[in-house]
Amino acid sequence: METWILPALLGIGLAAATGFRTFLPLLMLGLAARFQLFGVHLADAMSWLDSPAALSALGIATVVELAADKIPAVDHALSVIGTVVRPIAGAVAAGAAFSSFDPMTAAIAGLIIGAPTALAFHAAQASTRVVSTTTTAGLGNPFVSVAEDLTATFMAALAMAAPVLIPLLLVLILYGVWRLLGVARRGRGKPAV
Repeated sequence: METWILPALLGIGLAAATGFRTFLPLLMLGLAARFQLFGVHLADAMSWLDSPAALSALGIATVVELAADKIPAVDHALSVIGTVVRPIAGAVAAGAAFSSFDPMTAAIAGLIIGAPTALAFHAAQASTRVVSTTTTAGLGNPFVSVAEDLTATFMAALAMAAPVLIPLLLVLILYGVWRLLGVARRGRGKPAV
């Protein structure tokens, strides 16, 4: 049973990171596997992630996603697309974490762990964006986007370097989003002066 714990924590961390950025965690995972960092190994079925072609494509997609998310209106379109794409990326990332399991088990674990985790964190990210858009008329969205970039990067790196810390980080992030939404709700209830 303990052979499930670290892959599950790694998968949860990577999937949560894909909830913020679709391609960045996959690129980081592919690079870690390619350069044998953090002891990351990919199952044979996922070995395409560290191929030069996949790393090039993921690199380009990451740059485009990071840049496009800073543009008003485009960021909202990316969020809508992300509702479908990010759970898929989360399932791929989480499935890749189960490198010592057979491909079917890894795929099922990826679907069970990755897709809902990525969707939950995408929903939290979208909620934060709504608060930013309504309170700053969208002017704060690029700054929120940078914070999301950093969060996704840190979360993916932490998931690979120290997966046992992922539950603590996820609780802190969800608590922060919950507090932010509470402040926004209270702010809307105040009468205009």
